[in-house]
Amino acid sequence: MTDHKETPYVPASTSMAELTFKALFLGVLMAIVLGAANAYIGMKAGLTVAATFPAAVVAMAALRPFRGTVLEENIARTTASVGEALVAGAIFTLPAFIIAGAWETLHYWESTFIMLIGGLLGVLFIIVLRRTLVVEADLPFPESVAASEIVKAGQKGDTGAKYVFIAMALAGLWELFKNSNGIQLVRERTDAVFEFSRSTIEMLGGKIEYAGGLLVATPSASPALIGVGFIVGLRVSAVLFAGAVMGWLVFVPLAVFLNPALTESVGAGVPFADLAGEVWSKQIRPLAVGTMIVAAFYTLYSLKDALFRGIRKAMGDIGSAAGREAVERTEIDLPFKRILPAIGVMAVATFFLYYFFTGSLGGAVVLTVVMVILGFLFAAVAGYLVGLIGSSNNPISGLTLSALLIAAVLMVAMGVVSMQGVAGVLGVAGVVCCTAGVAGDMMQDLKVGHILGGTPWRMQVGEIVGVIVASFVLAFAIMALHKAYVIGSAELPAPQAGLMALMATGIVGGQMAWPLVIVGMLLAVALILVKAPSPMLIAVGMYLPFYSTGAIFVGGLIRGMLERRLQRAQASEEERLRATNVGVLLSSGFIAGESLMAVLLAFLLMGGDFLPFLLRVKASLTPEMAPSFLLGLIVFPALVYALVWFPIRRMRVGGMGVE
Repeated sequence: MTDHKETPYVPASTSMAELTFKALFLGVLMAIVLGAANAYIGMKAGLTVAATFPAAVVAMAALRPFRGTVLEENIARTTASVGEALVAGAIFTLPAFIIAGAWETLHYWESTFIMLIGGLLGVLFIIVLRRTLVVEADLPFPESVAASEIVKAGQKGDTGAKYVFIAMALAGLWELFKNSNGIQLVRERTDAVFEFSRSTIEMLGGKIEYAGGLLVATPSASPALIGVGFIVGLRVSAVLFAGAVMGWLVFVPLAVFLNPALTESVGAGVPFADLAGEVWSKQIRPLAVGTMIVAAFYTLYSLKDALFRGIRKAMGDIGSAAGREAVERTEIDLPFKRILPAIGVMAVATFFLYYFFTGSLGGAVVLTVVMVILGFLFAAVAGYLVGLIGSSNNPISGLTLSALLIAAVLMVAMGVVSMQGVAGVLGVAGVVCCTAGVAGDMMQDLKVGHILGGTPWRMQVGEIVGVIVASFVLAFAIMALHKAYVIGSAELPAPQAGLMALMATGIVGGQMAWPLVIVGMLLAVALILVKAPSPMLIAVGMYLPFYSTGAIFVGGLIRGMLERRLQRAQASEEERLRATNVGVLLSSGFIAGESLMAVLLAFLLMGGDFLPFLLRVKASLTPEMAPSFLLGLIVFPALVYALVWFPIRRMRVGGMGVE
């Protein structure tokens, strides 16, 4: 734990370049790039990866030739990481408009304003809370401390940036050769059907024939998904994969076996793989949503003490923030007297947005009041939890679901139903989710800056600029991804958005498959009673395609292999940290490279509508040969070498492992 009273890395009395054009420009550029990458990986894997670490490394490497100071690097990292945080809030909610049927495709202006209002509110709320949570609260801030140590180590000359860039290039090239919109030579997965022999069971005096089978898919040959598994570790990836086993190898075969009418369709010429996919999509996913609902509230309940402490600190801080007088550079925030009017402006903008969605004056007023109150409380909660457990474990989907349910019940009570009510409820969820996401990320960034000696108000300006620019750009990335891969499909399942869509349409539109959802809720209760680790992760694993969770699990196994090898080598704590950092940086590069190439190819497809010659160029480059699954197997031993053997070889070298 870092004591908040210790001397910062750059003392408050030191004056050096900080909020400069080059730092802001680099930060905004990284915010867009890392945000687009996380949009893809978040909707594909159901998990986002904190951008603080790769952003810190890239900022150090990019600013070094321009003699950038450590505080300029801090501004660039702070501005950059807001892109990932903003897009996390966006992809958990905005795709729900499409999945729910409120929109046929993503609406640019509505999406942009949801991100802009939510992101700016997150920044404004955290300005009020900064001193309480960053300086006065005795919180460990695990990821902030780790990020600051990477920055301090990088000042000695070894940033480790080359690992990120090399991994990005390799993963991007691999994605080009396996993506259906690229030059597809590689098929990233295959599946096999193991059919059961027919069983005759006597029921109610008659004999009924049952059949069915198992549909098993190989893990996806995806460096990005395997990189996600490596970063989250073996335990988290194993729990996620347990959900996939339950969904695909337990519930799907049971649903088919126990319904002879479905089995007859296989005999009528429907491939079992298609049948299994339909059962998973139409029956198992709603069941998983029911599990997620209970799991989300159980997660919040398990953190109830921390939540209430965060809320009490937030409410107590409102009265004291205005009267603070800061003398030292490292304690100066943006003027509090300007923050409240800015929050008021955002509330007015929110009212007009909700009135546009619902067409109801009263409904818009109620939704605005709900959003502002819950947005502030959840920003406080998100900031507190980041200080307690880190940004990567921040349960913003559970917080958002709470806001959605409250808004949905109010809309039904006021008679604002049908798709207008659904859109209004999802609008509340979108703003609150972006607020909580940005608030948690900003609190983590401000703690890093506090350790390094950054000036709070300058960091807050960087966050505001990052939110504004990213909001107007990242909607294009999500639109392109939907056009190329279709949100809600197996290629881009967007599990959290599916949960939000089902709840909004179920409560407001009356379209919920309640029997399946209730059974899923009871499953969550059973998991909680047996003290299963993270019922939410198990539910997400059920919701995702088997090959995606399989690849994440492979990444977790590789992380376990590295840790076992380090244990056998009797590596020191410093050597363990160095080897793990190399693996995390490589994994971050794999995630960014594959995701960015997928986004670029999506833009190519989207641009083909306006520039048809782009598609003709792609068609001329695409070979006639069928993509090979065997070629895809190359990635697995290659990643074992990159994430196990290579970090071990580099762990005895100084700094980040760079000679």
